[in-house]
Amino acid sequence: MNWKFLTVLALIIIFIASFAGCSKASEDKLPGNSSCDTVGVKYSTQIVTILQQNCYQCHGNGSTIGSGGISLYTYGQLKAYADNGMLLADITHAPGAVGMPYLLPKLPDCEINTILAWVLAGTPNN
Repeated sequence: MNWKFLTVLALIIIFIASFAGCSKASEDKLPGNSSCDTVGVKYSTQIVTILQQNCYQCHGNGSTIGSGGISLYTYGQLKAYADNGMLLADITHAPGAVGMPYLLPKLPDCEINTILAWVLAGTPNN
């Protein structure tokens, strides 16, 4: 088995396991609870918004100089990073990955799940 497949498989298992203890009753008791809709995720709205808020300050200038040599400014650049498995590995702070945002806590679960849903949908350019 290849590393990319195992990484994506592990992330899917983590994603599914994260919902194992959830119920509507317990969800309603969470402070600051808000809905996280990951159905029909759109690159042009949800994904770009997450990138603008968390990634573009280092990876959004269209240049691959600095920032680990990774630019996420265009759809094609982000798709390549998602396709090689590193996007999900980095944003989930998977072992061996460079946790992103760099030297900061992980993104909120809803944002990670939104990106995961987009990747599992085949990274559509919509």
